[in-house]
Amino acid sequence: MHYTSALEARRASLAAASREHIAYGNLRVVVLVAGLVAAFLARSHVSAWWWLVPLAAFIWVGGRLERAIRTKTRLARAVAFYERAQARLDGQWAAAGGDTGDRFLDADHLYARDLDLFGYASLFQLLTSARTQIGAQTLAAWLKAPAAPEVVLARQEAVRDLAPRVGLREDLAVLGEDAPSSGHTAALATWGERPASFRAVNTPVWAWLLSFAGVLAIAGVFVWIASKFGALLLSDRASAALWLYIDTVYVLGWLVILRFRTRTSRILDDVEAAARDLGLLAGVLGRLEAESFTSARLRTLRAALDAEGEPPSRRIARLDRIMSIVDSGHHLIIRLLRPLLLWDVHLAYAVERWRRSSGRAVRRWLDAVGEMEALSSFAGYAFEHPDDVFPDLDAGAPAFDGEGLGHPLLLDPAIVRNDVHIVEPLRVLVVSGSNMSGKSTLLRTVGVNAVLAQAGGPVRAHRLRLTPLVIGASVHVEDSLQSGVSRFYAEVLRIGHIMQRAGDTAVLFLLDELLHGTNSHDRRIGAEAIVRGLVDHGAIGLVTTHDLALAQVADALAPRGANVHFQDTLENGRMHFDYRMRPGVVQKSNALELMRSVGLQV
Repeated sequence: MHYTSALEARRASLAAASREHIAYGNLRVVVLVAGLVAAFLARSHVSAWWWLVPLAAFIWVGGRLERAIRTKTRLARAVAFYERAQARLDGQWAAAGGDTGDRFLDADHLYARDLDLFGYASLFQLLTSARTQIGAQTLAAWLKAPAAPEVVLARQEAVRDLAPRVGLREDLAVLGEDAPSSGHTAALATWGERPASFRAVNTPVWAWLLSFAGVLAIAGVFVWIASKFGALLLSDRASAALWLYIDTVYVLGWLVILRFRTRTSRILDDVEAAARDLGLLAGVLGRLEAESFTSARLRTLRAALDAEGEPPSRRIARLDRIMSIVDSGHHLIIRLLRPLLLWDVHLAYAVERWRRSSGRAVRRWLDAVGEMEALSSFAGYAFEHPDDVFPDLDAGAPAFDGEGLGHPLLLDPAIVRNDVHIVEPLRVLVVSGSNMSGKSTLLRTVGVNAVLAQAGGPVRAHRLRLTPLVIGASVHVEDSLQSGVSRFYAEVLRIGHIMQRAGDTAVLFLLDELLHGTNSHDRRIGAEAIVRGLVDHGAIGLVTTHDLALAQVADALAPRGANVHFQDTLENGRMHFDYRMRPGVVQKSNALELMRSVGLQV
């Protein structure tokens, strides 16, 4: 596999970079000692200018050391990138860390929690390679809502284009920090779209003149200090005039700062709240700007990054430099010099000038970056799972027709694949079987592959054809002590929401152990009414149960309903499952055997 050889190469390069880092660190110490010796000798009989040689050497070695540190850091991130990739192939990707996407979980979503889309060991954690928050948000949004068929087809083409570009994904991975950006990119786009606070964004001439006077005042302070040490001769009258000039400029500067304080403070506070992690964003933009694509969707996204004058990466980098200067304003020395330099005024004008020229394009840039990163996440998955296929999306009556379906979160050797055919006239499969036989896993397998199919990614199947479907699941519904909601009532609420969606659009419903929280009489009547109602609304789906009485629901709905089952065997006191779906109703339950296998007398 490509990852193994690349990982070995990056580890070798990292070892060499570490040695270079140590060598330059030691050399810097040697140069420092030599400089101190030179400075001591300069105090006696050696020219005072001689110490400039070790000073220049110290600066040069320092620059090389900084470059070695940056190289080492970049290679360490590259090693981590390939280690995480290898962990995914080995099935250890959850323990390897990464963004789990917990913040995208919505308790009211119709399937996100049920299908393990977010959280530890989730589909999102497996897929995401996004470096920016907008990229993570875009991927999460795609997983939480199906796209139109034409959009899915465009994404599939883009994923095929991106899949072999491992170098691009590595370059993006080594940018910035190890974790995805936590900056609020929506706030940056909103800030950029607001009108500038100053009508004219060019800094007034009087501000430049007063700042120039302030620079002269700072120079005057150094002149006064030099006179005190005897380096310059300055009369008392000249000294008094100099300090009168310094005080006058200082007071004038303070008056200007106070005059504009409300407006400049608001401008600088707003940009500080919105503009975060700009260095990472500039790096991602710069790397994407350098790439050329073949798919139509990627070329469109790349074109969205084009702009007259400076490219977006340089514009964002320029705002990042402005923000660095804004942050330095909190230092004590800068606070003392603020009145002389009109620090806040110049920065406020610089910020507004940037917003006037580039602010309205920020949202377009962010949207393009987010979509490219989401597509790149799917592309990484496609590259690592070449046997997974892209599904066919058809029009017509609701259908889910899959062969060799497996769960994407499982290692391929451990997967037991099953065929699921729900096509006209069939609309519902009632899945019976004993505990732990594979019923819930089947529902999650169907659901997760439907999510991937309608987001634009490849699916874990030999073949999959489906029509546009809104997914509704009741697999992992829980009670809520704070809300006073029982597990049964929570399930009923969820089914009610699914039923409402079925009245508006084609729905794929996945109901696990339907109504198992009530008595068998009410469960049988309620389950048949729910399934019949969903089917009558045009929905298709699967229902699991270990209550054999509910198998009659499929018979009552025939030919729109059918029974399938999973079975098990008991050998030497141990339960064995083959996880293969078979037609018909299961003929036995393993509950008593399971209890006896752990020593319970039943």
